[in-house]
Amino acid sequence: MSEAPASKAPLTIWSDPRVQEHQSSGYHPERPSRLDAALRGARDVAKEVHGREQMLLYAASRAAIARAHDEAYLDRLDAAEAKGARVQLDPDTYFGPGSLEAATLAAGGAIAMVESLMADQTAVGMLLARPPGHHATRERAMGFCLLNNIAIGALHARAAGARRVAIVDWDVHHGNGTQNIFWRDPAVLFISLHQAPLYPDSGWVNEIGEGEGLGSTINLPFPAAGDGQLYAAAFERVVLPVLEEAQPDLILVSAGYDGHARDPLASMLLRDSDFGWMAARLREASLRLCAGRIGFCLEGGYDVGAVEASVAATLRGALDPAAHPTPATDASPPAASRIVDGVVRAVAPRWRCLRDDASGRTISVA
Repeated sequence: MSEAPASKAPLTIWSDPRVQEHQSSGYHPERPSRLDAALRGARDVAKEVHGREQMLLYAASRAAIARAHDEAYLDRLDAAEAKGARVQLDPDTYFGPGSLEAATLAAGGAIAMVESLMADQTAVGMLLARPPGHHATRERAMGFCLLNNIAIGALHARAAGARRVAIVDWDVHHGNGTQNIFWRDPAVLFISLHQAPLYPDSGWVNEIGEGEGLGSTINLPFPAAGDGQLYAAAFERVVLPVLEEAQPDLILVSAGYDGHARDPLASMLLRDSDFGWMAARLREASLRLCAGRIGFCLEGGYDVGAVEASVAATLRGALDPAAHPTPATDASPPAASRIVDGVVRAVAPRWRCLRDDASGRTISVA
């Protein structure tokens, strides 16, 4: 892997032991050991490239969080914190002493990563914190998530002058919270690749945003047992062309690892190496489009061995894209063609790259 200039870290990891204070009263799949595993994988790569690890120096401010979440919801979290007891905010999402500090520190880490990327202080960034965020909507906690870290980071980038931010979500569960927050926002492109049907039972092809944000949400719902070749077809025909047309100033990735074949909460067949090549292609896109600015935020992933290996593969792919080729898609699975065709029909009026074939002829989407 090539060396970065001394003034710019090749890789920066943001994490903090305090986020481990977010704990349930019993066993829960979103547990501290999964973050420990992610850190082991990331630290192995950081050692190889002389990367940095940064503490989460500050919690996100109320004003920064309120860009993504309703004030009334934040008041409810404050009230729950004041009670000092462990409670269930929904059937899947717990909250206890230390949870609010962990969540606001994680959101602060997303902001710190965005600031470092925008200031060209690091080539690749990764936030490793918990609780995860992409299911948290404007007004509620959901699916293990309290605050939507990646949305808070994207909105901070916009406030700091970024014209457009792209979020690619490869967690196996649809990022419904991120979609909710940016549903009407044309300045944030949201692309989600996920298993469907599966929790939270959203993310269908016809969910494309509304108003000025129409077409800025793109969902690729995959059937169970999808593998790297399926994802490769979607990257080649939808994800990368749309990123190219969108010309974002920053690419952020909701990096969930529950699409791994060993994960207990889903039924996809991705391998460690699949996360490597996806990160490689997104890193190459960032180098073409936005001076290499790309950051990864940990979301799901509940087999600790798969998380450790897949985080390491993600970072190696981002740091050395040429060494992580995309699987051949000469014979794309039938599911890929159906899904891509549905995406074309849904959002092609917004994206010319989905209307034009290789010869430049416009494809009818009637």
